[in-house]
Amino acid sequence: MRITKFTGGMVQTNGYLVETPEGNFLVDAPSGIAEWAEGTGTRVDALYLTHQHYDHVEDVAALRAMGVKVFAWADYSKDLTLEAFGAGWGLPAVEPYGVDVLVAEGEREMFSTKAKVGHVPGHSADSLTFYIPEAGVLFAGDALFAGSVGRCDLPGGSFELLLAGIERELLCLPDDTRVLSGHGGETTIGREKATNGYLR
Repeated sequence: MRITKFTGGMVQTNGYLVETPEGNFLVDAPSGIAEWAEGTGTRVDALYLTHQHYDHVEDVAALRAMGVKVFAWADYSKDLTLEAFGAGWGLPAVEPYGVDVLVAEGEREMFSTKAKVGHVPGHSADSLTFYIPEAGVLFAGDALFAGSVGRCDLPGGSFELLLAGIERELLCLPDDTRVLSGHGGETTIGREKATNGYLR
């Protein structure tokens, strides 16, 4: 398995290209990732959304037009993308898109790898995490960052709910699990358990 990070958009959002022997997928779709992925010459078969805040979905429509199948917790809505809430903020417009498959919690086949899907609301009502045991990697979206956690002052936000989800789904993972977040650099579960002040 090969994982490559792309960072783009107004608030420097991370997306990840995951290449496996049986198929390739993206985790999140910040602005510019469709053109970048096409430029790599790598076929993209699927897109998994950690949540649908605007900065994570700006390129979903472009990817779907390329034949990429979209997986998410919920269908597209302007409430989830924050377009309804932040109409006066000057947020980039999100081209409406369809979600092909609604994803539930639990074990899931992602081509030649198995993933554990966790529902960790609190930053966004539809927030998902994807843990791939064989690679020791967690795609955390905006639930957990290096030294921080997702903001909870947006629609659907709840600090208590977020901390409960992190405790239930993430802190039980092995300490050496790599945490690949929606913003910023990489960390590990053990490092966050030891140093992240939000989790104490």
